[in-house]
Amino acid sequence: MNKTLNILAVGDVVAEPGMEFIQKKLWSIRDKYHADLVILNGENCAKYNGLTCDDADILYASGADIITSGNHIWHKREIFDYLDDKENILRPANYPSDCPGHGYTVYEINGQRVLCINVLGVVFMESLASPFEVTEAILKREKGNYDICVVDIHAEATSEKAAFARYFDGRIDIVFGTHTHVQTADLCLLPCGTAFITDIGMTGVKESVLGVDPKCSIERFLKKMPVRFEPAKGDCRLTGAFFSYDTALKKITDIKLVSET
Repeated sequence: MNKTLNILAVGDVVAEPGMEFIQKKLWSIRDKYHADLVILNGENCAKYNGLTCDDADILYASGADIITSGNHIWHKREIFDYLDDKENILRPANYPSDCPGHGYTVYEINGQRVLCINVLGVVFMESLASPFEVTEAILKREKGNYDICVVDIHAEATSEKAAFARYFDGRIDIVFGTHTHVQTADLCLLPCGTAFITDIGMTGVKESVLGVDPKCSIERFLKKMPVRFEPAKGDCRLTGAFFSYDTALKKITDIKLVSET
């Protein structure tokens, strides 16, 4: 059994440029970090947000093991049955239970059982069940069924992400935020050992506004009228975070910000 389990978390993949980058480079990036497990947020892969079945298949073939998502996961109805059928693609667990799909999975790799949970923040977002309470219930339900726990909290408010990580400090091994598409500089180990970062960023065009053509975003701010956001074009960057878990010590021993072009 390997002594360490290396986990690479990849920020929101945005539109066709982000998908092309993932297809070309994720395997080599995975090899560079000796990643045993790749968790990737895929809710923005399709043009104008969402995720198609073909997109998900491409992400898996390109080196992703678990696909997480967020509030845009419902934009392509074709994905609904796929969410039900596949265990390792997640929608936020705090949506109502009769929504398609699963909010968490237990993924076995190198003799370790990784509980991966996806939740949505509720500040400035959907009025859903509390991500705190839903995560607490999952941990209780799956007690004894996992060795490591990782959570993707897809949220707008930095305060909600920070409070969530600190509430579960020592009980969840890794908490990483997604949604805002900007990698934050606060990657750290909290006092009781949880690795936390407010947002791991995105995989998309560098010269853009969160992956969107800057002209569209600027027009929206200047005119205050609806504008269809077109994906930006140009060179891409993948941002995320790397975590190394010592299976003997049962704790995170190494963390790094990831930025690859």
